[in-house]
Amino acid sequence: MSFTVDSARGIFPSTLAADVVPATIARFNQLSAEDQLALIWFAYLEMGKTITIAAPGAASMQFAETTLNQIRQMSFQEQSQVMCDLTNHADTPIGRTYATWSANIKLGFWYQLGQWMDQGLVAPIPAAYKLSANAAAVLQTIRGLEPGQQITVLRNTVVDLGFDSSKLGTYTKISEPVVVPAEIDQRTQVTIDGVDNPIILSYMNNLNANDFDALIEMFEPDGALQPPFQRPIVGKESVLRFFREECQNLKLIPEKGIAEPAADGYTQIKVTGKVQTPWFGAGVGMNMAWRFLLSPNDKIFFVAIDLLASPKELLNLAR
Repeated sequence: MSFTVDSARGIFPSTLAADVVPATIARFNQLSAEDQLALIWFAYLEMGKTITIAAPGAASMQFAETTLNQIRQMSFQEQSQVMCDLTNHADTPIGRTYATWSANIKLGFWYQLGQWMDQGLVAPIPAAYKLSANAAAVLQTIRGLEPGQQITVLRNTVVDLGFDSSKLGTYTKISEPVVVPAEIDQRTQVTIDGVDNPIILSYMNNLNANDFDALIEMFEPDGALQPPFQRPIVGKESVLRFFREECQNLKLIPEKGIAEPAADGYTQIKVTGKVQTPWFGAGVGMNMAWRFLLSPNDKIFFVAIDLLASPKELLNLAR
């Protein structure tokens, strides 16, 4: 039988993803709006001691500038209400604007708010504020996570705020301009211990070079990509949109891999390594696995990207 996207998701079933991440995010979402805001603030203060959050680029900030300036001119009470409305997914003009932004713009927005809170320009969390028992427990869980898992939790907590974009109807997604791909002579070439498949190597090299047009041509027309803790994105047009909105300026550092034949002429390949993001730089590498299923046409039919449970999972290449 030929593979389907659902059956392809089951390749390399021994891969242990960091399920603590979606579990922690689910616990965060159950907190009150006040506790969510306080937890984000406390967590970022603590994270700043061990993980340096990079200042967002001008391309990300220009789209949030009008909203940020509007908030800066508000009273502290009004500023606090805006942030509570965002955590409550309230239907407000700012909530609707926020819903149209890409993840990087949302991260830039909260980065700037955090800077202004620290400077006293935006309403801070009251000095005597104490987290509820549930919020304190979530913060303690975040403290115990590996750095790559911490930044994933903190990224997703702010990305999921704002009005529900599925309720907006037809709208235009606002994202940074697509970065021009690196020149051929400026690209570095990855090597993967145990894997020399040219499709896999080209996937890594093209992604590192922001060459998304070349990258998407490696996929089958009905190919799919499954981001960490999400449902698969199916079809070349949708996958290309994901690359452009979510994957600019990533640095993939694959290390080891294994390739083996699968049914009906397909090939399954698993690669483990690290990913560095522009938001947290070279100091933090997320432990990742890529599970590829190549079609008999030597195209990518499916790739799952997994945030791994622990560093030792980097060595787990068994089926």
